[in-house]
Amino acid sequence: MRKVLMALVACAALGAQADTAAPPEDETTPDNDSDLPAWANEQIDPFHESVSRWVDTSSRRIDGFFGTTDALTVESDSFLRLSQAWRWREGESLDQDLGVRFRLDLPTTEERLRLIIETEPEETRGTLAEQDDQLADERISGVESLRIGLNRLSRRDRTERWNTQVGAGIRVRLPLDPFARVISQRLWTLNDGPWQLESDNRLSWFNKDGYSARTRWDLGRPLDEQRHLRFITNVQWREEVDKLEFSEAAELNRRLNRRSALRYTAAVLGESGSRPRIEDSYLEVRYRRDVHRGILFLDVAPALHFPREVDYDSRWEVNLRLEMYFRRQFDRTVL
Repeated sequence: MRKVLMALVACAALGAQADTAAPPEDETTPDNDSDLPAWANEQIDPFHESVSRWVDTSSRRIDGFFGTTDALTVESDSFLRLSQAWRWREGESLDQDLGVRFRLDLPTTEERLRLIIETEPEETRGTLAEQDDQLADERISGVESLRIGLNRLSRRDRTERWNTQVGAGIRVRLPLDPFARVISQRLWTLNDGPWQLESDNRLSWFNKDGYSARTRWDLGRPLDEQRHLRFITNVQWREEVDKLEFSEAAELNRRLNRRSALRYTAAVLGESGSRPRIEDSYLEVRYRRDVHRGILFLDVAPALHFPREVDYDSRWEVNLRLEMYFRRQFDRTVL
């Protein structure tokens, strides 16, 4: 109980500090977009511009070879992300991981057919608990994590009807590991009100890992211009482990200013074999800061876990992560 009270006090303190910490010019001065000293800016900006140009140019050249000349101007979702993460768990030593993820998006290969080259697609990121763990899904796994595939796109507006994508490809390893997947998405606005319900459903097959299925339901609404409330349900089954996993989370996302945000989370994770059981529950507050011009981000996330493996006794955990994005366009407000 003492740790729970400490966690609640810490969350309240972070929120109170956030209210007073951000200077008013952060919202009004467009040039005030970096926490780094001038000498660091001079080193980072040319390096970032060079790598981003390479990522963008490489994807467009490949797209132009297979597709059309529109590849030079059409919007592309290609990106490269580098991250360094540290995790401390009560009773364990400090863990750290260097992570890399990239995605080459080739949108004009065919009008409704898109070539995707990516590392670590969502279907291969392990259990729901591992997907929640920012360290577990960022580990470098070499060329064996590389997937090359084609996605058949749908033109349907997901706010009006189901939007379905069908994809297939190979995992680059010996022997080659073919895969196929279907993704179906839908977005409803409930009673023309502030509540929105989003559904994301995936059915996948990998030759090595077998079948997997996942459904995600996200119910949310804005409370005001700065706060957004969400209730998220995940259910997942993987043939590899033959267990039904589920999670339920309540999130309050709070935008502090143009460059900072807080997320308060209360979540429960479980699995079902012959009988359902709770594997873990936790309280977490995550602070995200745009450290430098929408390309370098810092995450700090203290959490209090109640895992089944220690009879649901409370355990502290702290995650710290730095990540840098290389792409032409980015969304700096997303947690």
